[in-house]
Amino acid sequence: GEIIDKINWTLSCNFENCSAEKHFNYKSLEIKDMGHQLMMAPAPPPQNDSYRVFQIPVESPAHGSRTLAVGPFDSIASPYGWHDINGQPGEEFTITRGNNVYASEDTSDLDVPGYSPDGGSNLVFDFPYSGGSPTGYLDAAITNLFYMNNVMHDVWYQYGFDEASGNFQENNYGNGGVGGDNVNADAQDGSGTNNANFSTPPEGGNPRMQMYIWSGASTADYLEINAPSTLAGTYLSSLAVFGPPPPVVPITEDIVMVNSGGTEPMDACNTIINSSEVAGKIALVKRGTCTFLVKVENCQNAGALAVIVINNVPTNPITMGGTASNPINIPSVMVGQNDGNTFISALTNNIVVNGSISDQNTSINSTDSDLDNMIIAHEYGHGISIRLTGGANNSGCLGNEDQMGEGWSDWFGLMLTIEPGDLGSDVRGVGTYVQGQPNTGTGIRPAPYSTSFSVNGYTYDATNSSNISRPHGIGFVWCTALWDLTWAFIDEYGFDSDVYNGTGGNNMVMELVIEALKLQPCSPGAVDGRDAILLADQLLNNGVNECLIWKTFATRGLGFNASQGNRDDRFDQIENFNIPLSCTAGIEESDINNTLVVYPNPTEDKITVNSIGGFIKNITILDIDGRQVLENELNSQSNVSIDMSKFEAGIYFVVVDHNNTLSTRKVVKK
Repeated sequence: GEIIDKINWTLSCNFENCSAEKHFNYKSLEIKDMGHQLMMAPAPPPQNDSYRVFQIPVESPAHGSRTLAVGPFDSIASPYGWHDINGQPGEEFTITRGNNVYASEDTSDLDVPGYSPDGGSNLVFDFPYSGGSPTGYLDAAITNLFYMNNVMHDVWYQYGFDEASGNFQENNYGNGGVGGDNVNADAQDGSGTNNANFSTPPEGGNPRMQMYIWSGASTADYLEINAPSTLAGTYLSSLAVFGPPPPVVPITEDIVMVNSGGTEPMDACNTIINSSEVAGKIALVKRGTCTFLVKVENCQNAGALAVIVINNVPTNPITMGGTASNPINIPSVMVGQNDGNTFISALTNNIVVNGSISDQNTSINSTDSDLDNMIIAHEYGHGISIRLTGGANNSGCLGNEDQMGEGWSDWFGLMLTIEPGDLGSDVRGVGTYVQGQPNTGTGIRPAPYSTSFSVNGYTYDATNSSNISRPHGIGFVWCTALWDLTWAFIDEYGFDSDVYNGTGGNNMVMELVIEALKLQPCSPGAVDGRDAILLADQLLNNGVNECLIWKTFATRGLGFNASQGNRDDRFDQIENFNIPLSCTAGIEESDINNTLVVYPNPTEDKITVNSIGGFIKNITILDIDGRQVLENELNSQSNVSIDMSKFEAGIYFVVVDHNNTLSTRKVVKK
C-alpha cells in the first residue's frame, strides 16, 4: 500500500529550472479504451480547410510572414483531415479541434479546454495578426498552435511515430495502438510566463502542452555603474521573472562579491560566509551549479538589497526563471559574462564599484510562444521521445541524469525549420524570437547550434561541467552531435525540402533518429543513443553509413572508446575521439620504437611533433579519408610546431618520417 516511486510526466522548459511545482500536472488523466475501434470506410476529407499561419519552415514572426495554408493535412497520417474524430463525413469539428490535437486558450490556468476560434463550415481560419499585445491576436495564436501540432503529428508519422508506436490520436482508425490520447494544447496558458511544457502520460492518456507568453524576455538597461569613472555607464541586463521588479527610484549601493565557500565561492549556492559585507549592499554572484532562486534567496538571507548574476557563457544575459517556494523580496538581474568579469576585476583590485538598479525600461514587448514553431516542435518532441523510448506504455524512461530528452526536442524543432540554402555552419539559436534576440542570436542554450567549432565548440566532456545544466545542458550537447550528423548526411546525400516524403540526407537522419528512439534502452545515455543510431542504420540501410556516423560522433567526443559511465551520474562521462579501424581508410596508428610524441591532442590550434632521440625528415598530414592536407620537408629537426588553426574540426593523421622509419599519430582538431 506504500508509494515506492513517482514519475513526473511534465517537462518544464524554462532554461535550467525544471522543478516549479505550479507547472506540474497532477490532475488525473482519463484513460480511454479505444482498442475496439475498427477502420472505417475511407471518406474524402475536405480539401479547402485553410489556416493563416507561419508555415514551416518559417520559424516565427521574426523569420518570415504568415501565409494561407490550404488543405495542409497529410492523407496518410490524417486520412479524415485535421477536424475529424469519428471518421464520419460531415461530422467534423469547426473549431481548432480534431483527432490529433484540441487547441484552445487557458489564460485562467484551469487546465480544461477554453475558447477555440471557429472556422465555420468551410473551415477557414484566417484571423488578423499585426503584433502588439498577445491578447489582441488570440485567434491567430491558437490557429498557429493547432497547425503546428498537426504538422508534427503528420510529419513524424511518415518516419514511424504512428498508431502502433503510441502516437497522439483520439481515434486510431483500426491501425493499432490504444487511442484516446490526442494532445490538449493550451495557448497563452495562465500558469506562468517565459516558459512552455509538455506532460506525457502512458498511451491512452491525453498529453497536455502549455504554451506561455514571454513577458520580459528582452534585455533592458536596469543596471548603471556610477563609480569608478572607468566603468561608469549603463549596462545591458535582464530581469528575473521572480521577485519584485526594480523600483523607479534607484537602489544605489556598493557592489560586493559574495563568498559562499565551496569550489566556486561566488556561485552563492550555500549560506553566504561574508554576510556582514553583503548586508545592505548589491550582491554580485556567478551563474551555475544551483538554480537562480537558490542564489537570490541566499543573498536575501544575507541582507543584500539586490542581486547581480553574471552569465557563465559569452552571450547576452538571459531571463532567470523559476517559481519561488519562499517569498523573494529583492530584485535580481543578470549581466553578460564580459561585463561581469570587468566588475570582478575591479573589485579584486580593491576598487570600489558603486551601482544603481532601477526600472529604466517599462515597455518591454511581450511575445507569444504559440507563434514560435521551434518551441512548439520542441515541446511536442518531448512526447515523441518519451513515447518511443521504452515503449508507449512506459513514461518513465527519460528521467535519469544522463538522458538527452531536451536534445531530441531541440533537434525536432531544427529539422522542421531548415530552409533551402541553409548551411551547417549557420548560427541556429533556439528561442531567439521569444527572447527578443536577432535571428542569429545565441537563444536559450549555452551556444547556438552550428557545425562550426568557432560557433559551437562543445564536445561530450562538457556534460561533466556544473556550468552545463541538467537536463537542458546535457540535451544541448547531444543535439550538437545530432545536428552535426544531420549536416554530414545532407553533405553526403543532399537536402530535400519535402519533409514528408523526401529522399535527402535530412530525411534519412529523421528516419534513423525515430528508429533509434525505439531501439535504445530505458534510461539511456549519449553512448546508448549513438549506438542505437548505428544499429538503426544497420537495420534500415545495411550499415552503409556506419563510418559516416562514427566520424561525426567522434568529432564531438562520442568516439569508439567514449564512456557514459553510470547513467544516473551526470559527472562521470569520458569523451573519446577514436573511430573504429575499419573506418580509417586503411590508415592506422604506428610507432614501432615509441619515439614519437604529438601534443596537445585534441588541439584547437597548434600541435608539437617531437621525435625522441632522433630527427624529423618529413611530416605529412592526412584527413580522415586519407587525403593529404599538409606536407612539410624539414632539415633534421627534432621538435616541430604545426599550425592547424585553419583546419576544419575532425580527425587527422600525422605521418612522420624520422629515425629511418614512418610513424603515424591520430590527432583531433577541435
